[in-house]
Amino acid sequence: MKASIFHKGQTYNVDLSKPIDLSIPLGPDKHPVAWYIDEATFIPVTDGDWVGEVSQGADVNFKTITFNPHAHGTHTETVGHISEKKQSINKRLKTFFFLAQLITVVPEPQGEDYIISKKQLDYGIGKSIPEALIIRTLPNGRDKLNMKWSHTNWPYLEEEAMLSLRKRGIKHLLIDLPSVDKEKDDGELKAHKAFWNYDGKQRTDATITEMIYVRHTVKDGNYILNLQIAPFENDATPSKPILYQIN
Repeated sequence: MKASIFHKGQTYNVDLSKPIDLSIPLGPDKHPVAWYIDEATFIPVTDGDWVGEVSQGADVNFKTITFNPHAHGTHTETVGHISEKKQSINKRLKTFFFLAQLITVVPEPQGEDYIISKKQLDYGIGKSIPEALIIRTLPNGRDKLNMKWSHTNWPYLEEEAMLSLRKRGIKHLLIDLPSVDKEKDDGELKAHKAFWNYDGKQRTDATITEMIYVRHTVKDGNYILNLQIAPFENDATPSKPILYQIN
């Protein structure tokens, strides 16, 4: 179904029947895990001999799901993730369609780490001023769909790179890693703090989405992003970012 989206004074033609889903499914079998905790659980409720599974004689499937939005799959977070003051993603994210740019980067070696630098982002973004930036890192294997990230020292964005994104006015950052920061950084969280201007006038309407997956068949360029979230009153929530190619 073709549609025209009028956004900030411009009309963009998209085909709503061809969504590009960047989210990683969270299921009982396989999903990515980070931050040293166990996998999410999907457990049928029991009451005496009754088990909440149709396959076991119940009228309905009735499961309790236990998960952590930061550790299990695609999630979107607000500055409340790192602030003493509670900030609900459900209250802070008020609009859901954005002009987005997808870029692909190969993290650079720096000592024992791999980083995403300001130089790389400047080259990838060029002169564009997107509202949302999507970063796909290479290598980009399907192992990202069920990666056990703990103790892997994943690549991260250098502080200068995040400052540059903030100065460009980019409000929404999406990446296929479990965090924009180094896995073990003694709680410094330099990239998070730089993006949200933590020590100044905080950007409470800016978001970071982590653990997405962008298939290799999706080309770098400009898209319309529909950033869908679950209505959790929490600093983070599971999310489903959807891209639409601009015709």
